[in-house]
Amino acid sequence: MNNDDLTIPSPARPGPILSFRNVVKRRSDGLREVVVLDGVSLEVAAGEFVGVHGARRSGKSTLLQLAAGLELPDDGVVVSAGCDVGAASAVDRARLLRGSVGLVSADHWHVRPRATVVDYLVLSLGADGVTATQAKRRAYGALDEVGMAGIALESSGSLPAVDRVKLMLACALVREPRLLLIDEPAVIPSLSGRDRFMALVREAAKDRNMAVVVASEELAAVQGASVFVSLSGGRLRSSDRQGVVVNFPSLQRAAGESAGA
Repeated sequence: MNNDDLTIPSPARPGPILSFRNVVKRRSDGLREVVVLDGVSLEVAAGEFVGVHGARRSGKSTLLQLAAGLELPDDGVVVSAGCDVGAASAVDRARLLRGSVGLVSADHWHVRPRATVVDYLVLSLGADGVTATQAKRRAYGALDEVGMAGIALESSGSLPAVDRVKLMLACALVREPRLLLIDEPAVIPSLSGRDRFMALVREAAKDRNMAVVVASEELAAVQGASVFVSLSGGRLRSSDRQGVVVNFPSLQRAAGESAGA
């Protein structure tokens, strides 16, 4: 047999953890219909870190809400961690955030002023078929991972912004998700706090080969991502892999200013 006749199949690329195919999402402001996402297509694989940059009301949060199964597409298909969001039942969509998908968003902070930090995390686990002892052990493990084990017994109601976001991250990580969604890390007031938080996210993603999507109006929050996406007017304006940013004039200006300083 001639070796030229041998065909060695290339390894199949694993399916994406998150897939948007021509997704459209509309809202009404009372007077007219607004297209929030307009034909968005995007794939995110295991271990991939995607940064979504855009101004306010550009559709970033809506994209994450769809990925989390909290909203339904009006057109197109969203498949998140194997769940077809548009076709799934409300029960199946709710299961996403109790297992395969983690969401960190200030809009989903639950005020529990009487709960300690560790109890807040235990309560977030809910009735997931684990004993109280197992839940507490997992909670302490997640708190240790985000650097909060030392304040486990403090009140969750008095936490500063950076610790609230870190606690939400712990609530997501304790379920060992395949996909982590982070909506606007810029709610953390200080740049150093944001940098430390994003370092935690990157480390957690690396340890788990977890897909991550971070949406922010600040370019600094999405730098270091393996894929950058610019979202404007509900449309994807640019994307590139290997950490190369394209069509980001503000970043290019900042780079030029730094070089000239």
